[in-house]
Amino acid sequence: MNKIKISAVSYTNTKPFIYGLKHSGILNKIELSLDNPTDCAQKLIDDVVDIGLIPVAAILSLPRWEIVSDYCIGAIGAVNSVFIFSNCDIKEVKTLQLDPQSRSSNNLARVLLKNYWRADHPMISNADDYSLSTDPNTAFVQIGDRTFGKKDKYPFVYDLAEEWQKFTGLPFVFAAWIANKTIPQTFIAEFNEALKYGLAHRADVIKELPARPDFDVEDYLMHKLNFDLTEDKTKALNLFLEYVRGL
Repeated sequence: MNKIKISAVSYTNTKPFIYGLKHSGILNKIELSLDNPTDCAQKLIDDVVDIGLIPVAAILSLPRWEIVSDYCIGAIGAVNSVFIFSNCDIKEVKTLQLDPQSRSSNNLARVLLKNYWRADHPMISNADDYSLSTDPNTAFVQIGDRTFGKKDKYPFVYDLAEEWQKFTGLPFVFAAWIANKTIPQTFIAEFNEALKYGLAHRADVIKELPARPDFDVEDYLMHKLNFDLTEDKTKALNLFLEYVRGL
């Protein structure tokens, strides 16, 4: 069998999955690349890879897709790594600068602004220095490891997974394992076992990560993130895609 090409996000939140893939027999059956979320999605869209752990909003850019795992990057309530950082209350924001690394989180912010906060048509813009503005009515989306330790540095901080749950009553799926073609069921079963193995060894993963005095990595990987793709998470994923289509 030709090797299955897989792209995964290279953030702390995926370290358990990467551990599982690298410490199981599946490693010799795959070609694994580690990318930021936007590049991961683009590789799947361009058919450079067969499976990607992609931001769920990118699903809408795929002519054909299927979920190929029982696991995801998700949260039930606050996730502590996907934020809007703001200099003012969210309803006073006039410019929201987007994170160039995440399509889903940017779209989640836009969905919440339009449908939950009902903010007065804030401007959405991309900026090279998107996270540096000191303008009093400017906020920015930021995700992943770059957010660690930043919660106390801004007067207004919004955890987007927590805000989504307040809005819908549902958990949120940030990224799912998506294929752009039919993948053999025998491989999918082995793939799931590898991911399950990694999640079962999160304590070992944490030991390998650098210490962070400004962020509780153990709490993040063991409690804030929720990796099972449950029925409620699948419902949330489909609801989110409906909202994105309406933007």
